[in-house]
Amino acid sequence: MKIHNYNQCATRLSRRDFLYLSGIGTVALLSGCAVHPVTGRRQLMLMSEDQEIRLDRENSPHQISADYGLVQDQALNDYISGVGRQIAGQSHRPDMPYSFNTLNASYVNAYAFPGGTIGLTRGILLDLENEAELASLIGHEVGHVSARHTAQRMTRGLLAAAVFSGAAVAAGPELQNVVAGLGGIGAGALLASYSRNQEREADELGLDYMAGSGYNPQGFVGLMEMLMDMSGRDKGHLAVLFATHPMSSERYQTALIRADAERALRDQPVYRERYMDNISGLRRIEEAIRQLQEGDDQMMDGNPVNARKNYDRALVIVPDDYAANLKQAKCLLALNQGREAEIHALAAREAYPDEPQAVHVLGMIHLNRNSFDQALTHFEAYNTQLPGNPNNVFFRGYCLEGMGRRDRAAGKYYAYLQHVSSGDYARHAHARLQEWGYI
Repeated sequence: MKIHNYNQCATRLSRRDFLYLSGIGTVALLSGCAVHPVTGRRQLMLMSEDQEIRLDRENSPHQISADYGLVQDQALNDYISGVGRQIAGQSHRPDMPYSFNTLNASYVNAYAFPGGTIGLTRGILLDLENEAELASLIGHEVGHVSARHTAQRMTRGLLAAAVFSGAAVAAGPELQNVVAGLGGIGAGALLASYSRNQEREADELGLDYMAGSGYNPQGFVGLMEMLMDMSGRDKGHLAVLFATHPMSSERYQTALIRADAERALRDQPVYRERYMDNISGLRRIEEAIRQLQEGDDQMMDGNPVNARKNYDRALVIVPDDYAANLKQAKCLLALNQGREAEIHALAAREAYPDEPQAVHVLGMIHLNRNSFDQALTHFEAYNTQLPGNPNNVFFRGYCLEGMGRRDRAAGKYYAYLQHVSSGDYARHAHARLQEWGYI
């Protein structure tokens, strides 16, 4: 980038951005100067739109699998996607490759990846009262995409890392390597907590988008009321929602003021009956999903014995449910009841053969028995279905080590360490490579 263009960008930087830039020298000359899609102002941005989309495509499939895949109810998926497309059409970035995914997870959450992949769990859909609230929830997540909140956060992270490391990146290819390395950060970092300012901005955009789609703004107030009520509960299945989307009474009061200002739309419908009709399949199994939530809370509290009882109750209602069987398999594995765990993992795989998490759990069950060859078969099958998970690389290496295939194990451990440098697995991989004389 020419220095002339950089100066145009610099004139609109905040004081905090200037302080960041003063610490990293020539990084500033090589960084991106982008126009904010919402405000129209120029801002410092180290990620391009293409990089946002690439990061999304690399990481969102792993998060969707961790959330037990899409619900096997095509009519529900189509309904949620239809509302999502309508909202996205009102956004400041309507041409992003949006996808709206209804997920088997029972915890309460919704999230957006930077390229437009948006997930809503079964748990949160059961707590909404009407389509206007659904449109508000989707609008909020689309707002995060429109305002490029993930790219903003990661830009600041890269700048801060450069300041604290004392790095002065002086060549274009080196900066490109830093940015390209974001592809290995994993879904968790992409979905890290938004700031309160970002949440406020997403609220404003979400209300604009849902109102622009013809919904009654009272739906947004209803969503904020639901979140306010939930924020006072000490429940583990709510923890991720408020860890990534901090709630405050200020957000609720602002929603009331904004909704009141939209007087022209007060007579618009909230489409309660239409919403309830479309989630009727979920409502029929609501008690099972509540039992899964309770079981998850028990697992988070370190009580697998109690969690098993909750999962058993859920399975009485939905014996073929993928998530229920897989959660029970994990619970039984924690209780060292491998044979029963395998029964439920096999039932999960049969119920949803296209979703790979069950295959991974089967690999863990065999690994727990030191059946390294069978575990390796499952881990390799998982990698075929969903490549790119560094932990899967480690477990294949661990199986190969157990089978005495040192050279192949070393190759897997080395590949794992290219993506992960800390933690128990990284320490094991590094120790073996040292012990075997590879490093």
